[in-house]
Amino acid sequence: MSLIVASVLSARIELGRHLFYDTRLSGNGTQSCATCHQQPRAFSDGRPTAAGSTGERHTRNTMTLTNVGRNVTLTWDDARKRSLEKQARVPLFGRKPLEMGANRRAMLATLRSDARYGALFREAYPAQRKPVTVSNALHAVAMFERALVSEHSPFDRALRGEHEAMPPAAWRGLRVFTGAGCGGCHQGDGFAAQRFANNGVTAGRFRIPTLRNVAVTAPYMHDGSIGSLDAVVDRYVVARKLSMSAQERADLLAFLHALTDEDFLVNPRFGNPWQVLPASHEVAITKQQALRGRSD
Repeated sequence: MSLIVASVLSARIELGRHLFYDTRLSGNGTQSCATCHQQPRAFSDGRPTAAGSTGERHTRNTMTLTNVGRNVTLTWDDARKRSLEKQARVPLFGRKPLEMGANRRAMLATLRSDARYGALFREAYPAQRKPVTVSNALHAVAMFERALVSEHSPFDRALRGEHEAMPPAAWRGLRVFTGAGCGGCHQGDGFAAQRFANNGVTAGRFRIPTLRNVAVTAPYMHDGSIGSLDAVVDRYVVARKLSMSAQERADLLAFLHALTDEDFLVNPRFGNPWQVLPASHEVAITKQQALRGRSD
């Protein structure tokens, strides 16, 4: 990858990060993407089901965005949503249910009136004469979401040779996980599957979500009906008629906790850029404004 291409990709991710955290994009200025996708919760929200900017309650639990760029399907029950760019249109502009309730014209006016966005869009789409568009905004948000890669959990470190990164209980729990057949649905090192299935615990067929960072994404299931990870394990033990001792349950939970990537939850690259603006961006914006002044 050339330095120019890398620079443009980085600029698009940075633009997407600003858009992801900007409450001004919602119809009433109260909600951003990050309202429902909070970094300390692995980009979920802690609610049983999501709530829109007007307070409308939804029927689905907010899914984590952990490694979302690796997903083929993107919602609990709609296989047609296969592009992050197309998916972003739903929470922004959808009305049934209403999420952010954004208005395209108002959104564009906000973006075009902010000098910071002017600089960010030009850096992200340098070949375009008028880069501040809804299409580019959706693309940049998708680029930021693809950057949300989590691969530094104790489990990952153990895979890379740091065996002591996982405590003995977690190693035992991995054997329980495998022996109980959990990996049949939560497959590979992503601990997910790109298909819909009936889990035998709740009714209906829903997408099999990742277990990465699962310890911080409660409540669980498509409807948020199970409040704790302990309760999820108990429910599966009963529903699947598994024979599991108290020690094995504890070990399984220890393994699931070992899938938490603490760095991912606090990485400033994924954090809110509106709280503290890096000095480098202030300088870049000042230069852009000065150049525009000269050309005028």
